[in-house]
Amino acid sequence: MQNTHQAIDLPSLRKQKILLLLERDGKVTASDLVEHFAVSQDTIRRDLGELAAAGLLQRVHGGALPRPKDTGKDFFTRVGETNDAKRRLAQLAADRVEDGQIVLFDSGSTTLQIAQSLPREIRLTVVTASPMIAVALADHPYVKVILAGGQLNPATLSTGGQEAVRLIQSVKADLLFTGVCALHPQIGITSQHFDEVAVKQALLDSASHVVAVSTADKLGAVEPFVVGPCERIHTLITEWHVPSVERYEQLGLEVLQVEVE
Repeated sequence: MQNTHQAIDLPSLRKQKILLLLERDGKVTASDLVEHFAVSQDTIRRDLGELAAAGLLQRVHGGALPRPKDTGKDFFTRVGETNDAKRRLAQLAADRVEDGQIVLFDSGSTTLQIAQSLPREIRLTVVTASPMIAVALADHPYVKVILAGGQLNPATLSTGGQEAVRLIQSVKADLLFTGVCALHPQIGITSQHFDEVAVKQALLDSASHVVAVSTADKLGAVEPFVVGPCERIHTLITEWHVPSVERYEQLGLEVLQVEVE
């Protein structure tokens, strides 16, 4: 008899679905997961252990809870902590923008820094789901800003939902500056927030050239929700002393490194 759960029993897909259930319900129990996936308790116990070891959930007796929230790093704190490394990375990214382009900006403190690094006289059309980036470019007299609407996520200060996705899908942009929560050579681009995934995927689909700007700590890291493979990025701008940067070059990415003091 053919096992009807064969596809879902693939470990990586099953663990992804466990994280989705955890995001939806706020907790999962081992007994419910055993029944849901039609696998053994040992399999679920191993899955939960591996997810906990990766920092993606909090293991408790009989199941799991979401990992503890980062209480000290809200968006405004991250913006206030912008250092020389991030400013140099952002400036190199901003230097790649040309007059007359249509540019997509993902949300995030690094992409905000890129927007703030653009020369005031540049002529662009900018599309973004970040109100902060829209405001940062409001005083650029030759920049037309289109802000994607939708529900505001207080954690990321970006809009989401079908309204934002539909608007982004209607755009054919020259360039995208994508926000990077984590970038792993095998697992790809991942996000901490499930409701960001659809917007980020729409952004990737709508740009001819994708630029990711990332500090060293985000490379090799993994967050719970997969946005897409590394190959969706064309150019990676990062710090000079990043270990194993050749792994990204082997995937076909152009890697630009900035030396910072």
